[in-house]
Amino acid sequence: MSEFWLISAPGDKENLQALERMNTVTSKSNLSHNTKFSIPDFKVGTLDSLVGLSDELGKLDTFAESLIKRMAQTVADVMEDSEGKVQENLLANGDNLTSFVSHFEWDMAKYPTKQTLVSVVDTVAKQLAQIEADLKSRTATYSALKTALENLEKRSTGNLFTRTLSDIVSKEDFVLDSEYLVTLLVIVPKASYAQWQKTYESLSDMVVPRSTKLIAEDPEGGLFTVTLFRRVMDDFKTKAKENKFMVREFYYDEKEIKKEREEMTRLLSDKKQQYHRSTCVYLSSVLRSEWVPIRATSRRSHLHTNGAGDTGEQAAELTRERNWMLTFGFFETGFHYVVQVDLDLTTGPRLARSSW
Repeated sequence: MSEFWLISAPGDKENLQALERMNTVTSKSNLSHNTKFSIPDFKVGTLDSLVGLSDELGKLDTFAESLIKRMAQTVADVMEDSEGKVQENLLANGDNLTSFVSHFEWDMAKYPTKQTLVSVVDTVAKQLAQIEADLKSRTATYSALKTALENLEKRSTGNLFTRTLSDIVSKEDFVLDSEYLVTLLVIVPKASYAQWQKTYESLSDMVVPRSTKLIAEDPEGGLFTVTLFRRVMDDFKTKAKENKFMVREFYYDEKEIKKEREEMTRLLSDKKQQYHRSTCVYLSSVLRSEWVPIRATSRRSHLHTNGAGDTGEQAAELTRERNWMLTFGFFETGFHYVVQVDLDLTTGPRLARSSW
């Protein structure tokens, strides 16, 4: 991302000539690309009000910069495996931010110059606060969704003792709606498969012969079905545990299983992708229609409060530097009276460094 410098001077003849010299020298030396940065005629009020407003705008600008960093990080987090495409979503009116900032125009409808500068700054502050609130809300929603997905993924990929069985079992694996019979699920260590096959029918009375079936495996063992009479179920569980066969408590409810499968599909596929897209679209929209104009408005207002001379007239340049050390060295030697924008209200040209 390019770094932009805002350079302003009171609009008298001598200072305008200084800006022209700056343009000529930096252009010939290929130090920077300069464009006009027009500043509307604000109702500035008193010098005291400008000093107070300058402090407020300094805080506001710092807040705006931290906010955009959080927004960009959120886009990167949401896109996960598509981090290389993050820049595609950080656009403003279809342009990259460098192009948009270089050709930015003041929005008279949102920030009418007939209002006082204090009112304009208040509007900017409220809009930034709203963007932050929206970002926090969406970040919280995304975090909750991500946690839900991770929990479902853990349930789907855990071992046979803990994982969900809704994607493993089927109706055909169970004896259902029987007053006398019940089907149990038993986890058997892999090394004990042969022992299970030899002994399961004799672990208790009233076990249905040849009723066992292996329906799933993990690295440690397998999940077997076995059908028996309900009246001996507790006795069978006790004997199975003594032989290191663990009965997995499970009740086959077709409606609940269908609901769980649908929820898993919804979260793991469609909703996940839809939320990713909608979040990126939202943040891109904010960048396009809200944040970049607000940041430019904040910088422009800040420049005005610190750069206005006795007449209130002002000229400004937007400089995109190509070599920071050489460009700043040029200002230090050729324009040594340039000062940081937030230091004082002297009438010479001044430099406001701003990273977009």
